[in-house]
Amino acid sequence: MKRIGIIGGGWLGLPLGQFFTNLGHYVVITKTTKSGAADVSDQGLTSAIVNLEDSVQQNIDTLTPHQLDTLIGSFPPGFRKGKGEEYAEYWANLIAIAQGLAVSKLIMVSSTTVYPNRADNMSEEMASLALALEADDFSDSAKVMLRAEQKLINSGLDYAIVRCSGLVGPNRNPARFVSHLRQVSDQAPANMLHLTDAIGAVSFATLHVNNQIVNATTPNTTNKAAFYQMAIERSGYDATLPPIVHTADKRICAEKLVELGYKFHFQHTLEII
Repeated sequence: MKRIGIIGGGWLGLPLGQFFTNLGHYVVITKTTKSGAADVSDQGLTSAIVNLEDSVQQNIDTLTPHQLDTLIGSFPPGFRKGKGEEYAEYWANLIAIAQGLAVSKLIMVSSTTVYPNRADNMSEEMASLALALEADDFSDSAKVMLRAEQKLINSGLDYAIVRCSGLVGPNRNPARFVSHLRQVSDQAPANMLHLTDAIGAVSFATLHVNNQIVNATTPNTTNKAAFYQMAIERSGYDATLPPIVHTADKRICAEKLVELGYKFHFQHTLEII
């Protein structure tokens, strides 16, 4: 039995905690507010209040009674809220907390946002901070996330970094994304991941992946135009595709995670909508 702390009990972190609990592990799920922690407790799960903007020692003191041996950072970078630049510092604080607690492993839920804007097959070695600092096709968001990843890689802790593609599932129907798209390509792969496989990939990495980076994305896919059109049709959501363009884009590859032994629940993105 592991003693796992999940930093960030949101759309992924909360069901991930429930999954580990069901497996028989001790789990504490953190939120940044009392009301958030109460919501976690109301679901029968152990909660704690941790805010990575607070002092490292305060958060260590909060988590010490739980005697954790594993930490999972599952919180978004906040780019849409204008907080992306702080993401790497939050990870520096979480690494210091992990070191203060003397945990044996720290897992980072990252994103395929780290990859360059290039029409190519993207395996894990094609994105790193060193590469991003030398090339102009890495976005500012990619560089922020890669700085955070590098802090973990350099920490001396046993780690796993899971780069998740676009997340879909309960309360994240891809048909609802359509209204936010200015255009959609019939030559760009739809790199998507269902919540079920996000939980599966992160839990697999927690238990079986050491000092490595893995992509978590549905192994087979179609193009974005076909994916979103099918999402609209299957959901009955009142939406129309924006203008279709023919611009190629990157495809995220999941071969490494499969070779390490993870078996995806969904094999094709058309199965997840």
